[in-house]
Amino acid sequence: MSNSTEAGQPPGRSLRERFPLLTLIFERFALSIVLLFAVSVLIFAGVEALPGDFATTYLGQSATPEAVANIRAELGLDRPVVTRYFDWLGGVVHGDFGTSWASRNSVSEQVGKRLGNSLFLAGFAAIIAVPLAVGLGMLSVHFRDRMPDKIINVISLAAISLPEFFIGYLLILYFSVNFGIATFPATVYEGMGFLERIQTIALPTATLVLVVLAHMMRMTRAAILSVMSSAYMETAELKGLSSWRAIIKHAAPNALAPIINVVALNLAYLVVGVVVVEVVFVYPGMGQYMVDAVTVRDMPVVQACGLIFAAVYILLNMIADILAIVANPRLRHPR
Repeated sequence: MSNSTEAGQPPGRSLRERFPLLTLIFERFALSIVLLFAVSVLIFAGVEALPGDFATTYLGQSATPEAVANIRAELGLDRPVVTRYFDWLGGVVHGDFGTSWASRNSVSEQVGKRLGNSLFLAGFAAIIAVPLAVGLGMLSVHFRDRMPDKIINVISLAAISLPEFFIGYLLILYFSVNFGIATFPATVYEGMGFLERIQTIALPTATLVLVVLAHMMRMTRAAILSVMSSAYMETAELKGLSSWRAIIKHAAPNALAPIINVVALNLAYLVVGVVVVEVVFVYPGMGQYMVDAVTVRDMPVVQACGLIFAAVYILLNMIADILAIVANPRLRHPR
């Protein structure tokens, strides 16, 4: 008889019971790898199913069948789909996304530059949006059902209702065209100074902040209000603790898990959903790069951008799950 049986513990569950946090983190990591693999299959299959052909687009309508066949053979398009998928996946694992069909340059090098621009834009927007959203959410709870709370809710509902491209065009119209105090297009380049770069991305940053601010603020407000309705919070207020002090010292820390989750989801949106904003402001990031590649059917670039966007989204969701588990011990022992 094994030791675990003698101790009265069911065999096969001792590892989870002894290391619940590490087991959950490992499960999230393994699930993310499986999910990323499934997404890679969907991206490759989706690109393959797209109508049209790069060789025909590249050579034009007057191309002869022999010329089209030569281009397809040169790009390896005459090989079986499964073979091309595993060759592509093997290259991706080693950091090689192949060669751009349109520019003949390394996709990995081009993606590196564009991804840096996108992360800079998304990161700067996050630095402004996250503390502002959490602060406004706490302020809204403090003035619950009073005028400041109503004003914040009306503005947040208006921001949620407007799509990002509409907000972007409004900002361009007022701050760039009418008043001339903001830069458009938001084109950045290597060697640009930090302050000049910040000034250039002011409008796309403001657009992203407005898009994600309302959602994070409303979710923060809901999470803190849920905690405020607990019996121990009522007890704390009955003992004379001020509302603002109760929110900061007791409600906000206990609402940390859902706040972390919604912040991570919005950070993922900042990176993945930046496509529309980059196109509107002609910003040289991943979104603009992918749209340009779709226009000329440059499939290696489209596949690389799609997989990187998916990887960022999955990674941030995994981090959100892990941070929520660390912040809330009850999640380590699901019923």
